[in-house]
Amino acid sequence: MTYLYLAIAIIAEVAATSALKASEEFTRLVPSVIVVVGYCIAFYFLTLVLRVIPIGITYAIWSGVGIVLVALVGFLLYKQTPDMPAIIGMGLIILGVVVINVFSKTISH
Repeated sequence: MTYLYLAIAIIAEVAATSALKASEEFTRLVPSVIVVVGYCIAFYFLTLVLRVIPIGITYAIWSGVGIVLVALVGFLLYKQTPDMPAIIGMGLIILGVVVINVFSKTISH
């Protein structure tokens, strides 16, 4: 269940962050509500994850996967194309998340 909660937290955070641009500085109601509700859901489920996984590891996975997914949403919805250094950096972030999940003894598998 812990990884399901983490996935929900990540998806909610990605939705909220993606809606942040569409909110146009909180001048549009629906995207603004998505931002607030999305972050509330994300942080609630993040607290559930922290019962099992240490905070540093949880945050590394949550933010790392979130960065890559938000960049993907930016590319698909907002036509924001990352350059090669950004793509390489995000690849390294993904590699870091994989290393944590495969090799770290601080999380239970």
